[in-house]
Amino acid sequence: MFLPKAESTRITCANRGQNREPAMNPETGSPPLPKDFVLEDYRIERQISEGGFSFVYLARDAAGEQVAIKEYLPARLAHRLENNPAPVIPEENRAAFNRGMKSFFEEGRILARIKHPNVVQVLNFFRANETAYMVMRYEEGISLSDHLLAMHRNGKRFDEDALRNIFVRLLSGLREVHLQKLLHLDIKPANIYLRRDGQPVLLDFGASRQGLGEGDPTLTQVHTPGFAAPEQQGSGEALGPWTDIYSIGATLYACLAVDTPQAAKNRLQKDELEPAEKRWRRIYSPVLLELIDWSMKLHIQERPQSVFELQKVLRGELLDLVDPAWFEG
Repeated sequence: MFLPKAESTRITCANRGQNREPAMNPETGSPPLPKDFVLEDYRIERQISEGGFSFVYLARDAAGEQVAIKEYLPARLAHRLENNPAPVIPEENRAAFNRGMKSFFEEGRILARIKHPNVVQVLNFFRANETAYMVMRYEEGISLSDHLLAMHRNGKRFDEDALRNIFVRLLSGLREVHLQKLLHLDIKPANIYLRRDGQPVLLDFGASRQGLGEGDPTLTQVHTPGFAAPEQQGSGEALGPWTDIYSIGATLYACLAVDTPQAAKNRLQKDELEPAEKRWRRIYSPVLLELIDWSMKLHIQERPQSVFELQKVLRGELLDLVDPAWFEG
């Protein structure tokens, strides 16, 4: 059973952590910004997630609307002291910190250009306190990982039409990301958010800084075993759209198995991953299962080369988006 961890899993979840008190982030060794701290036109209400690269806060803008704000604070390069919002950056880490901040800012700039219902909407990005911040739309819903676990607890499995509905829309958003010359590089159930109407939203582009980091070793270590492609783990092959496609296939596999697939690095040594076409042949259509196996090929030239190829396969006779009651609680 997987319980994937991601710093942005609940980036927009309104019903989690309401009573959580700010505490030292064990991954960064730094305290979050306190309640009522003011960042430009935004007032912090609470921390809603954290990770090795950032904090994410719930805040309100000048009009009183709730937003999510991501703060760049990579644990390996800097830390924050109590009562001082600016990070302490050792001199030997400053160049790498600044390169990462530049990539974080570039990520925000690119995402702000993308106006797609299935990609997290970046509203603003700015520098303050010697670091950078990204302001995102705040919504209600549930992560795909939480939804899968809820379904499993209730003894249910994904209906194929519902699964296709999610991934056709998700691929539409990912295609727009690729058109902007950006890769996600950390697609997994924890980074896919489901709105109340069933629409998926692709979250957490932090790993995409690999594609912007020009080979900086301090910026190229973000990946999730089981969902990351072989080329993200030292196979020597180039990163490209096919890298995200592997992760899409692995995420689909996880939706059926309610478990993390075998890590690609281990598959290269001894491939023990049971093909989807064999494992679920009496439950799901051959078209869906063949697409999963195709997407998870170990070598890049054997996978689909573009998201459009996946879209063509997944499209077809799809039901309308399901009612909000479809969500498992």
